Amino acid sequence: MGGVLIGLAVIGVVIAVGYIAARCGLGGEPTVSALTRTAFFITNPVLLFTVVLESDLTVVFSAYVPLALLTAAATAFLYVLASRLWFRRPLAETAVGAMASSYVNANNIGIPITLYALGDATPVAPVLLVQLLLFAPLVLTLLDFSAAGRVSPRLLVTQPFRNPMIIASLLGVVLAAFNVELPDPVMAPLELLGGAAVPVVLLAFGMSLHGTRMLQSGGNKAEILTATLLKSAVMPAVAYAVGRFAFNLDQPMLLGVVLMAALPSAQNVFLFASKYGRGVAVARETILLSTAAAAPALILIVWLLAG
Repeated sequence: MGGVLIGLAVIGVVIAVGYIAARCGLGGEPTVSALTRTAFFITNPVLLFTVVLESDLTVVFSAYVPLALLTAAATAFLYVLASRLWFRRPLAETAVGAMASSYVNANNIGIPITLYALGDATPVAPVLLVQLLLFAPLVLTLLDFSAAGRVSPRLLVTQPFRNPMIIASLLGVVLAAFNVELPDPVMAPLELLGGAAVPVVLLAFGMSLHGTRMLQSGGNKAEILTATLLKSAVMPAVAYAVGRFAFNLDQPMLLGVVLMAALPSAQNVFLFASKYGRGVAVARETILLSTAAAAPALILIVWLLAG
């Protein structure tokens, strides 16, 4: 189970460093804000650009992509339904909660886990593409609309061209579609900046935990527990049902799909929530709880489906 534990341990250590730094007075709210803005406008767009640029777009025609899309959409819909019937939260908070329940940490944990369980990381790229090119732009659009306080045709059309993360992803798709290879002097600084994206967000996340009392964040307990349950239990169950009965996947592909669905919420959920100041407690605590639940869930899935 080395891949599972190592992937989770790496993330936990960096988050702990951020938390300790905040306790030592090295990071407060201004530092968290500066780090999240840096990640949103610089490091994350660069990382998304390099990831998409180097992806094989032919994976769009594989079964992994529609499966990833259906699984995430179904889980997010269940959260939206719960919000509509139970929480009755505004659009922005509902969007963040839906993202926390269905947006997985494919890059940091997905790669080592699939390499351990399957011997290759093929299931990771389709999930990343679905999240980067479809799910993230949709949530960012909803958050932008919420921040603007209005919805107009002009705002709807121009929004994708005003968000750095969406612009970077689309640019990566265009260059990858035409098989453009950037020279090393161009790629080297991009890869250096992109490499800072994950630790910057994890440090900010760890700092934000200082002074936080779990499940006591402004009356968000129901949303946090619902998002965590959907992410850790319902989403992998949906992936299994769809993969086995709708797509009739063989054992290795089915295992890959379910493993990806069982990954914890990604730190980008916290990044988006912090940037717009909406649903931050739900994002932060769902990530923490789903990460804690991921180790036993992933080990159980490997034991059940890999024999």
